[in-house]
Amino acid sequence: MGKKHQEEVIDEAVGQKKVNKLEFRGGVFTATIPLIFFIIWAIVLSVTKLVTEEALVLGMVIGVAIGLFFCKSKWSDYAQSLFSGMAQPIGVIAVIAWFWAGMFAKLLSAGGLVEGLIWFGFQTGIEGGAFVGLTFILSALFATAVGTGYGTVATFGILMYPAGVILGADPVILLAAILSGAVFGDNLAPVSDTTIVSATTQEADVPGVVRSRFKYSITAAIPALILFILVGGGGNGGNQQALAEIKSQVSANGLLMLVPFILVLYLALSGQHLLTSLTWGILASIVFIFLSGTSLTEVLHVYRNDAGEAVIEGALMSGIGGYFNMAILILFILAAAHLMEVAGTMEVIKNFFLGIIKNVVRRAELSIYGIVAFLNIFITINTAAEIAAAPFVRKLGKEMNIHPYRRANFLDTVTSSLGYIFPWSGGVLLAWATIKGAADEYEFLPVVSPTEVFPFVFQGWGLLTVMLIAALTGWGLRYSGKNGEEIKPKDYKA
Repeated sequence: MGKKHQEEVIDEAVGQKKVNKLEFRGGVFTATIPLIFFIIWAIVLSVTKLVTEEALVLGMVIGVAIGLFFCKSKWSDYAQSLFSGMAQPIGVIAVIAWFWAGMFAKLLSAGGLVEGLIWFGFQTGIEGGAFVGLTFILSALFATAVGTGYGTVATFGILMYPAGVILGADPVILLAAILSGAVFGDNLAPVSDTTIVSATTQEADVPGVVRSRFKYSITAAIPALILFILVGGGGNGGNQQALAEIKSQVSANGLLMLVPFILVLYLALSGQHLLTSLTWGILASIVFIFLSGTSLTEVLHVYRNDAGEAVIEGALMSGIGGYFNMAILILFILAAAHLMEVAGTMEVIKNFFLGIIKNVVRRAELSIYGIVAFLNIFITINTAAEIAAAPFVRKLGKEMNIHPYRRANFLDTVTSSLGYIFPWSGGVLLAWATIKGAADEYEFLPVVSPTEVFPFVFQGWGLLTVMLIAALTGWGLRYSGKNGEEIKPKDYKA
C-alpha cells in the first residue's frame, strides 16, 4: 500500500473525507427519516411520561440507523456524512461551553446561593400575590445566574412552592411564576445551554446575543410581574410549623455567591470570551466556598466506596456529567441535519419558503417563528428542539441577510418559552413531578397538574407575543454589514 493511499485511508477513517452528495430511495425528503423518527419518538415518550435524555439519544440513534437502509449511495458515504455532521464546530463549541457552564452552576449551588436567595425572600415578610411576584423575580435571578431553567424549577419547586402556599399564594399562579422565572433565565443567561446553542448555531457571539436580547426579555417580564402580583393571591395558606421548618433550612450565607455570578455577567457582557468569563467565575466560586467554611469535597471528592470502586463526586463532576447525554444528542441531531444538507433536502425546503417569502423580510421572520414553534410542539426538551430548528433558521436568515443576533433571538425566545408552556414539555413535567414529591413531605400541599398551569406562564406567553410583534413590525430588526456589524433597516442597502 502506497503512502498516499495510506493517508487517504487514514483521512477517511478519522472523518476527513468530504461527501458532497447523497442519494436516497424515495427522493430528497427520505433524508428526513432520522429526524422524523426522532420527533415521533419524542412525542410518544412525552405522552407516556417516559421522556428522559437517555431515551431521546436512543431514539436519535435508531432513527439514524433506519435512515441507512434508505440510502442509495454507498453506506460508507452515509457514515462519513454522519461523522462530518458531528464534527461541525457549532456542535463542539456548544458542548465545551455546556461543560464550563455546568461546573459554574453546580458550584454556585454548592455554595448555597439558592438558600441565600430564598432567605432574602423570607426577610421581606410579604405574602399572597406579592410573594408570587417575589418568587418570579428570585427564580428569574437564579436561572440567569446558573443558566439552567430545569434546575430552577426543581429547586424553587421544593422550597418556594411550599412556602408560598403557606403564605397565601395561589398554587397554580405560584407554580407558573417559577416556570416563568425559568423561562427568563433560560432565555437570557449567558451560561444557559439554549443561549449558547442559539448563538453558536447562528454563528454569533454569546455576549452580543445577550445584549441584543435584553430588550425583548424585559418587555415581557414587566407585564408578567404585574400580573403575578395582581392575580397571585387568594390561596388558603398553611400551617406555621411547616413555614418555620422551611425557614430553618435557609440562611444569608449563600448570598456571597452572588459575587462570582456578578463577575461572570460583567466579564461576559464586557466582551470577554465565554470560557474566559466562566473560568474566572469557577475560580472565584471555589475561593468563596473555601472561605465560607464549606468542605472542598463539595467541589471535588475522589474516594473508594465500600465495594472498593473509585468514585468521583462534587460540583465539578456533576456539572460536567449533567450534560453528557445532551452533548451526545446534539452531535447526533447535527449529524441528521447534515444528512438533509448533503441530500439536498435543506435546499428544497429553503426554496419552498423563499417562494412564500418572495424576498420580504417580514415573511421570512414569520416563517422562522413558525418553524421554531412547530418543532417545539413535538420535541419536548427545549435545547433539543432548538438544535433541530437551528439549520432552518440559519438558512432562511442568511438568505435575507438577517443579522445573526436577530436570528438567534427568534430561535431562543420561542424555544425557551414553549419549553415551559406545553403541558407535555420537559419543563412543565419536571415542575409537576417536583411539587408532587414535595407534597409527600408536606401533606397540605396541592399538586397542580400540567394542564392547569400552562395558561398562566406569563413570561413565556409574553415573550412569544413580543417576538411575534417584532416579526410583524420589524422592531429590533438588524441586517449584517460587510464586516458582520449590525445595520439598521434605514441604513441598509441590499
